[in-house]
Amino acid sequence: MDSPPPAAVSLVLLASFLFFSSSAQASTIGVGYISELLEIQDRERALPYVQVAAARGVLQRLLPSHTSSFEFRIVSKEQCGGQSCFIIKNHPSFTRSGTPQILISGVTGVEVLAGLHWYLKYWCGSHISWDKTGGMQLNSIPKLGSLPRLQDDGILVQRPVPWNYYQNAVTSSYSFAWWDWKRWEKEIDWMALQGINLPLAFTGQEAIWQKVFQKFNISKEDLDDFFGGPAFLAWSRMANLHRWGGPLPQSWFDQQLVLQKKILARMYELGMTPVLPAFSGNVPAALRNIFPSAKITRLGNWFSVRNDARWCCTYLLDATDPLFIEIGRAFIEQQLIEYGRTSHIYNCDTFDENTPPVDDPEYISSLGGSIFEGMQSGDSNAVWLMQGWLFSYDPFWRPPQTKALLHSVPIGRLVVLDLFAEVKPIWITSEQFYGVPYIWCMLHNFAGNLEMYGYLDSVASGPVEARTSENSTMVGVGMSMEGIEQNPVVYDLMSEMAFQQNKVDVKEWIDLYSARRYGRSVPTIQYAWNILYHTVYNCTDGAYDKNRDVIVAFPDVDPYFVAMLQGRHRTNGKPVSRRLDLIKNSDSYDHPHLWYSTTEVVRALELFIAGGDGLSGSSTYSYDLVDLTRQALAKYANELFLKVIEAYRLKDRHGVAQQSQMFLDLVEDMDTLLACHEGFLLGPWLESAKQLAQDEEQQIQFEWNARTQITMWYDNTEVEASLLRDYGNKYWSGLLKDYYGPRAAIYFKFLAQSLENGHGFQLKDWRREWIKLTNNWQKSRKIFPVESNGNALNISRWLYYKYLGNPDTYDH
Repeated sequence: MDSPPPAAVSLVLLASFLFFSSSAQASTIGVGYISELLEIQDRERALPYVQVAAARGVLQRLLPSHTSSFEFRIVSKEQCGGQSCFIIKNHPSFTRSGTPQILISGVTGVEVLAGLHWYLKYWCGSHISWDKTGGMQLNSIPKLGSLPRLQDDGILVQRPVPWNYYQNAVTSSYSFAWWDWKRWEKEIDWMALQGINLPLAFTGQEAIWQKVFQKFNISKEDLDDFFGGPAFLAWSRMANLHRWGGPLPQSWFDQQLVLQKKILARMYELGMTPVLPAFSGNVPAALRNIFPSAKITRLGNWFSVRNDARWCCTYLLDATDPLFIEIGRAFIEQQLIEYGRTSHIYNCDTFDENTPPVDDPEYISSLGGSIFEGMQSGDSNAVWLMQGWLFSYDPFWRPPQTKALLHSVPIGRLVVLDLFAEVKPIWITSEQFYGVPYIWCMLHNFAGNLEMYGYLDSVASGPVEARTSENSTMVGVGMSMEGIEQNPVVYDLMSEMAFQQNKVDVKEWIDLYSARRYGRSVPTIQYAWNILYHTVYNCTDGAYDKNRDVIVAFPDVDPYFVAMLQGRHRTNGKPVSRRLDLIKNSDSYDHPHLWYSTTEVVRALELFIAGGDGLSGSSTYSYDLVDLTRQALAKYANELFLKVIEAYRLKDRHGVAQQSQMFLDLVEDMDTLLACHEGFLLGPWLESAKQLAQDEEQQIQFEWNARTQITMWYDNTEVEASLLRDYGNKYWSGLLKDYYGPRAAIYFKFLAQSLENGHGFQLKDWRREWIKLTNNWQKSRKIFPVESNGNALNISRWLYYKYLGNPDTYDH
């Protein structure tokens, strides 16, 4: 038998350690509270042969050359020590190539596939991530019949808590908006391999609502006004807006419902517990006329520039009104009719960015009780899953109000997502959510922005600290990012925490990560990853990382409001950075987030380039190289912008012209860089939108939706930009050259004219021109490439020496 590849040797040793650290039983008070639901779900799960067949389908798509090497089995929790687990053993019947060599057992198909991933990861040195972030590195897997053997007893790895949750209420719009079944199938495969067993399943719910509201005599025209467009459905579902980007064509309702049925069928086949939506109180305006005595309140403005009634200020039915329970029951029942079954867990976020009108705890308790009754009336085993985001940002939710809501439902029938636990854990300040079960979640990403960012130490320790804390009510871990397909290292580690009993040594883990990701250990790149671990992936400042880099979120502000502060920042008495900070003197501008030494990250890039000659054919390496180069250049661009502003303040016309041109050249060069990898292209986002259209009219509408979400986002006037502009910004090739660059050029033009004519900066004229540019770009039909072009290593090396190789580039 062949030996494991060199990169896998140390992984096998680590896997032996992981077995011992992951085999101890663990539970919490919270798990006891949900035990009845877990028993029901175990009884209702797909038959073992169905789950095995579904798991083998994933193996066939993942590793078709090795399907005969593995046998899968479903086992009981009793065989796992009373909890969910996977067991990996040498196959007792293995004799020759072509017969099963490895036997993987699990309580569900998800555990089986998590076990497969664990084996490929720690015995074969492989790596699995999203296609857009480099995809899979499977070259390190030995040939058929030569897979690495385990110790005689094999390994058993238990889940320390039952659930591994996935998604945010807005991921469906920022990432999934334009997906077809082919892309969904890949995602469900990825979820299962990561051990995710509690995903949101929100696709197609508009078709359910259409049928439900028609029963309450709401017309098609009224529903056209109610639903948002395809790229904005998440916010119309949450009662933030209506009609924006719409109306939805009937073909959208029909195709999305068909897609949802495929998604649910596959999730159930694998043994997952999909979370369905429930009624939150969000209703069409026309319901007021049909039920004039119902308690329906018009909500306030949510980020519309001028309270435009065409899409602002939605309507909420009071949960204490009898009609609420009636509609809630109808919605649950209609889902049961369409889907044939349920997992009994329903998501509802009535108060997410919608504060109750009264802070009386008794009233809040009655609201919560009525919301749950709406679910329970349609499903007697219903459990309410609620995002805990409201407790982290809204001062309304003081302890009495929070307790009233959380205790309005019987213990065990409400589960809270501690949505931002890696940065701002609520379980600590709320005494374990006042005794209510919760899931420790990593939020990490906002709007699908592309930024190398994370807090790996928190991810590696936070779930363990929460679970082992006194009187813990934690029942799961989860990933609640707003957008996916970025920072694969963060999601690789977070997924693993669903099976880790103890804290992970990130230094040791990151060394092995780089070897797995590229299929070989390269000392210079391993060293670079250690730098990244201590810089970009060590954000401890508690700030929300919404990317506000100048290129992608250009300041809409008078240059005289931009001040430069030059100071030496110290850590433990040592200088680590001299940062040029943009000070926010206007509501129009948020300064970029910088939490690390840019000099150290440039050093990591230098090492990445130096170690890349043997990895240039690796998609995982190319993605990381492009991303790291982009990160370094983006922060350099922030400083270039400040140099432009400083020259303007000094009335240095030549300096403004020179530094402005340098900035614009950099934007164009970055566009060339981003074109080197599929993960940084605008084209696929636009083309996938158009491919869901049934005719030319829909193509125009869907492409406008796609373009608007990543630029202006919401409404504007001729001189007032959207309050959400650039929230969904992306570092995508095509977007930089075609939009971000021209926008910056307009600003620089007005700077030059101001100096040339001796008058102040014409802020209103600048706004009028860049808003016009944006609105025209939203309506454009220009086609962008969907395939990468260029050699990432060569272009990264060129840009490094052009912009970053000079020691004076960063005077830190």
